[in-house]
Amino acid sequence: MVEFSWDVRSPLERALVAGPYGAHGDAGVSLTEIRNFDLVQVMARRGKAAETATAANGHFGVAAPETPKAVRTADATLIWSGPDQFFVLSKGGRHGMGALAPGFSGSASLSDQSHARVLISISGTKARMMLAKLSSIDLHAEAFPVGAAAATSMDHTSVTLWRGNDRTDGQAVFNVLVFATFAESLWQMMLDSGAEYGIEIAYSEDLA
Repeated sequence: MVEFSWDVRSPLERALVAGPYGAHGDAGVSLTEIRNFDLVQVMARRGKAAETATAANGHFGVAAPETPKAVRTADATLIWSGPDQFFVLSKGGRHGMGALAPGFSGSASLSDQSHARVLISISGTKARMMLAKLSSIDLHAEAFPVGAAAATSMDHTSVTLWRGNDRTDGQAVFNVLVFATFAESLWQMMLDSGAEYGIEIAYSEDLA
């Protein structure tokens, strides 16, 4: 009898090589893959948007985003992903499928995206310049402040993009969710786009 072992691996395992990349000197871009997170998409059923909003407020203690933005709670981030739908990003199972199902059972459909998406955090003095090569979104601080989000594309690849809290050094942090099947291709495009600025590559299990 054949025994199987399901070992969950990152879609970027082969492509991600931690350390410096590109131009020498101080890196202008930091690329970090965030691993082992819980991601659930909440989609209001037809005519149930109000009930879904009430359920979200009851579970998280904050209103779910109804416009392109990301809302942080003490242990989760709610990210707008389209009309009457949003992602719940968290760790440790507290806001996974099992935890959310009872509260949303009558108003929304839930889809576990934990292993279907790759999460990449981008920061650094040249992060905006690198992203400008891949996206048409205006990422200037006044146009795209902390908490802003967009369902957009990068190099013809659909992504969910949002701005997280700034780093302790004041640098902006941009987060990108991309389908796992396109992650390696987009990662290589990010490396190509940021090479001239110098890139520090890493992976982490900590949500920014």
